[in-house]
Amino acid sequence: MQFSHPKHNHFVPDAAPDPDSVSRTTHLGIGAHQDDLEFMAIHGILKCFGRQDLWFGGIICTDGAGSVRTGHYAGLTDEQMRLIRSEEQRTAATIGQYAFITQLAHPSAVPKNAEKRGPMVDDIEAILKVARPDVVYIHNPFDKHPTHIGAFLATLEALRRLPKTHQPEQVFGCEVWRGLDWLPEQFKVLHDVSAHPDLVAALSAVFDSQIACGKRYDAAVAGRRLANATFLDAHSIDSAERIAYAIDLGPLVREPDLAPRQFVGTILEEFATSITEML
Repeated sequence: MQFSHPKHNHFVPDAAPDPDSVSRTTHLGIGAHQDDLEFMAIHGILKCFGRQDLWFGGIICTDGAGSVRTGHYAGLTDEQMRLIRSEEQRTAATIGQYAFITQLAHPSAVPKNAEKRGPMVDDIEAILKVARPDVVYIHNPFDKHPTHIGAFLATLEALRRLPKTHQPEQVFGCEVWRGLDWLPEQFKVLHDVSAHPDLVAALSAVFDSQIACGKRYDAAVAGRRLANATFLDAHSIDSAERIAYAIDLGPLVREPDLAPRQFVGTILEEFATSITEML
């Protein structure tokens, strides 16, 4: 496969030949930054870990060059940080036994600009056509990070371009820079992510360039999953030790005339109604 940015990186941990390494993918995560998949798509990673019939693949849209840096990383250039973050992502792919990880290496400004994200959409579409995954994990439209929203919109466009017979069976919008515990129950999808806690911790710990700079994403995400499980239902014991919430984006993918603003607006209205009725 050919990609639009010259610094893209395609890595297959077990060295399986292309296109087989990509076409075997059953669960695909598409994130804006290095480490997003390990935090938002852990459900798919765990589903596929140690299996030969299920494979998790990943796409990272941006290059990571603009990361905050302090301490050991304080004096690094953008290019040095890009290389470090790229290597961290490849390490995570090896630990998690991914089918492949493709880092498209677009600057973070690209997904945030509708006029510039066309090549990124093309790249994502090209991988989707080869991978033909059953399940896709992407950023959710309620996320507060502008780059995540840009990646969400680019991915949605790529998914909508596919023939309906080639679209994934399930598309989930996942938690990162905003939790989804507030979603009305009819929109909320529960992913039990209790398995392999040591693997989950190891995957999070790979991204030292972020953690050492004062952003304890590893602890914060672990805490969110524990909290989701406990605060899920006030009237029953916990059904899982750790839960990640998601929202079903299938209707948004399958209905090209359904605008994202309309989709989220309907859900926000339902949420507001549930609050006012309770009061």
